[in-house]
Amino acid sequence: MISIIIPVLNEEHSIYQLLTHLVEKSSDINTIEIIVVDGHSIDNTDGQVSAFAKAYPSLSLQFHTASKGRGSQMHAGSQIANGEILYFLHADSFPPQDYDKYINQAVSQGNPAGCFRMRFMSWNWWLIIIGWFTRFSWRASRGGDQSQYITKELYEKIGGYNTEIPIYEDYDLIHRLYDHGTYYVISKWLKTSARRYEEIGVYKLQWFYITIYWKKRNGATIDEIYDYYLKWCQTSQLQKSSSQN
Repeated sequence: MISIIIPVLNEEHSIYQLLTHLVEKSSDINTIEIIVVDGHSIDNTDGQVSAFAKAYPSLSLQFHTASKGRGSQMHAGSQIANGEILYFLHADSFPPQDYDKYINQAVSQGNPAGCFRMRFMSWNWWLIIIGWFTRFSWRASRGGDQSQYITKELYEKIGGYNTEIPIYEDYDLIHRLYDHGTYYVISKWLKTSARRYEEIGVYKLQWFYITIYWKKRNGATIDEIYDYYLKWCQTSQLQKSSSQN
């Protein structure tokens, strides 16, 4: 069984669509379970999940609340998962047709951890280029939006998501998997929303990600990266407020 773990926070406008997608694109819904882990949303996310559960009563679906933060939420989901394979999926990422079949095939072929290639739902030329590079196995081409499958055995062996860090949780796990010598990119395309790029600005957000990557590569601690993140967010918010006045 594959346990699909989705961390959410105020996703009332998209979670029903994602859950429908997961059911319709699965090769066999009897071999998956879905665990939605909420970080104390203040909208109707839980109501949307409840409505979906009523529409698909035969589906194994859990709604769980955990401390806010993707790392904490995804790890909490892993602790109640029944599957031998864990599949961590962001709420705005949509895996390909028969995604569960491809994940099972990858594991059976000796690839206990990996992801899909990724395309943004945008025609921005820069985002198209970023997506194109996700076909390669390079560490620098990875990110949480591509989703993450991993056997429960390997997840526990490497310590799972670090719930103590406030940022970089996906990259932290991915880097440990690369250090372990275990990572595989399934040659099928996942589609993900470009909403953060649209809200903040494509080049501005990409420069932020590149800076974070190089800081980490050059030995910056998580605390240093988080300090940079907070300053960047504060500056971005001030600039956004200024532009609206």
